[in-house]
Amino acid sequence: MHPALNTTVCERFGARLPIFGFSHSLDVVAAVSEAGGIGVWGATRNTPEEIEAGLTGLADRLQGRPFGVDLVLPQGMPESDDRAVMESVIPDEHRRFVKGLRDKYGVPDDGLPGVRSRFVRSEEMAARQFAAVVESPVPLLAMGVGSPAEKVTEAKERGKTVISLVGAPKHAERALAAGADLLVAQGYEAGAHTGDIGTYALVPQIVRLAGDVPVVVAGGVATGEHIAAALALGGTGVWMGTAWLFTREHGMDPIIRAKLEAAGSSDTVRSRADSGKTLRQIKTAWTREWEADGAPTPLKMPHQDILVGDFLGSVERNKVEPLMKSEAGQSVAYFDQLTDVRSVIDGLEASATAALNRLNSPHQ
Repeated sequence: MHPALNTTVCERFGARLPIFGFSHSLDVVAAVSEAGGIGVWGATRNTPEEIEAGLTGLADRLQGRPFGVDLVLPQGMPESDDRAVMESVIPDEHRRFVKGLRDKYGVPDDGLPGVRSRFVRSEEMAARQFAAVVESPVPLLAMGVGSPAEKVTEAKERGKTVISLVGAPKHAERALAAGADLLVAQGYEAGAHTGDIGTYALVPQIVRLAGDVPVVVAGGVATGEHIAAALALGGTGVWMGTAWLFTREHGMDPIIRAKLEAAGSSDTVRSRADSGKTLRQIKTAWTREWEADGAPTPLKMPHQDILVGDFLGSVERNKVEPLMKSEAGQSVAYFDQLTDVRSVIDGLEASATAALNRLNSPHQ
């Protein structure tokens, strides 16, 4: 391993490599940490009870290895977890549009919720999720959207290291003012909720603002060359999500995995159709329908969650192929076959070492 890979992230958290692996799969998270990185569980769509059980299980399995959890804590959410209130204000135009998709693609109305509609994203639910996290043994708390100062302070008082994901300098300024311990500068290329500024343009700006606060690089990271570039930009590590979709530990549906394996960087798109906020995913009939002439403008979070959540859940359960999809970043182009977490980590370590050695070569 090249000595440059032993960054302050490794020293601070006790990891062998400065690679954060974000996933909604507990098995992926554990495997990343076991392979020398830092697994981070995306738990914002999990109930407080599930969060408590998941984090306890990770702590038991990892036995002191570093790991984290990610919550999305946006401002302006409704006070209570009351789906009936959400339903009452959804416009008829939007209801008709979703019903038209249901009829067009033969999506059954099976009466069950989807991952986005199991509960309402609200202040009440966020408080319960946050309480489950701070009372758990998890050492790292990442805040994916929003870094409320009172939550940052409370988490730190409870012994957690707070990581804030930022997509613009103004986000970094707010996170730093709130007291974040580490920033993740997430560029436009990233999967899921992401902003308008590309990684190369964003990272140096965030590094300058951050001062002594470490900055981790996200958005388009897929290879050791990307890790070397992240270090050259002033980062102290990388944050990756898309890579793990191709691992056995993730257990991706074969229909969706085939779409991911066939996708290039230009086969992803940012859409507000899922949550109301820009979310990068692979292009499918779902994204095309919402971009078509005559389609309504997606509602704001969390109303869009409730509008489409049950529908998307039925799409997955009933395997309605044209609409089946996945969040993914532009780094999806670098992966085209099923693998495992350790192989990904080992490959990143080897290629990053080679890239850094090339940079140090007098023949370059």
